[in-house]
Amino acid sequence: MTIRVLFVSTGGICRAPMAVGALRSIVGRAGLADSFEIEGAATYEGHVDCPPSLLATEAAARRGYGVGDLRARALAPEDMAHFDYPLAMDRTHLAAMRWLAPSGLTERPRMLMKYAPSIGARDVLDPFGGTHEDFERALDLIEAGCIGLLRHFCSTLSGAGA
Repeated sequence: MTIRVLFVSTGGICRAPMAVGALRSIVGRAGLADSFEIEGAATYEGHVDCPPSLLATEAAARRGYGVGDLRARALAPEDMAHFDYPLAMDRTHLAAMRWLAPSGLTERPRMLMKYAPSIGARDVLDPFGGTHEDFERALDLIEAGCIGLLRHFCSTLSGAGA
C-alpha cells in the first residue's frame, strides 16, 4: 500500500519543498520510504518549474534534507483524488484546495498542523522574503507536522492490522 501525500504552499518554492524534504527524510529513517509518494504543489503558478528558494534549500540542508532536485508545480483538481493526504500550509491554501476539489472530495484537503495540535499553530506562515530565522521557524512547524503525520500513519496502520 502506498500512502500519497501532497504538500501545498503558495509558490511551491519554500514551505512545500521543505515539507517534502522533511517527510521524505522522516519516513526514510523509519524504514518506510517505499510506502510513500510525497510531492509538493503551489496555488500560485508564477514559480512553476522553479527550484526551491535559496533560503529554503539552505534551511533544509542544515537539517539534512535534500530539496535541490524539486521543482514547483501548479496544484490541479485531480490532485485531490490522487493524493490520500493533500495538506495545506495555511488556510488560504486549504480554501483553494477545497475550491478546486471535485465533488465529494472537498473535505479531503486538511491542514498540516492538524497533525501537531500540541504546537498550538494552525498555519505555517510563509517565510518568502524573510530571514533565515523565518525559514527555520517555518521548518520547525513543518517538522512537527510531519512527525505527527507519521505517528498518525503508524497508528492508522497498526489499527488496521497492518
